[in-house]
Amino acid sequence: MALATVRVMPDAEDVRRIALSLPDTTEKIAWGMPTFRVAGKMFATLPEDETSTAVRCPKVERDELVLAEPGKFWIAEHEAGFAWVRVRLAALEDEAELSDILADSWRQAAPTRLLESHPGLGIPAVE
Repeated sequence: MALATVRVMPDAEDVRRIALSLPDTTEKIAWGMPTFRVAGKMFATLPEDETSTAVRCPKVERDELVLAEPGKFWIAEHEAGFAWVRVRLAALEDEAELSDILADSWRQAAPTRLLESHPGLGIPAVE
């Protein structure tokens, strides 16, 4: 008899744990929500009901992500002018996908000294 596999979707606690595991990351409440910062620069938030996370994403890539996977990614109206994208936690494949997304956002905010001391952090493996 085959065992059924249950997909465990990432949640706000996974966002917190993964974000805080990244080098020089701290959590700070801002605008009434948890935000995560590397060397003081914000790279992720847990907005409103904590069913999503907002992360840094270059606008061109962001627009492509939203068009390709609108069930997973969207742009909050007040963030439309900025290089941020929202990610629905329930739509993620697994914790590894969340880790990749957070690490990518971390790299965009991290200072050069941290990028140089953690060169492979968050860069997806080439298969």
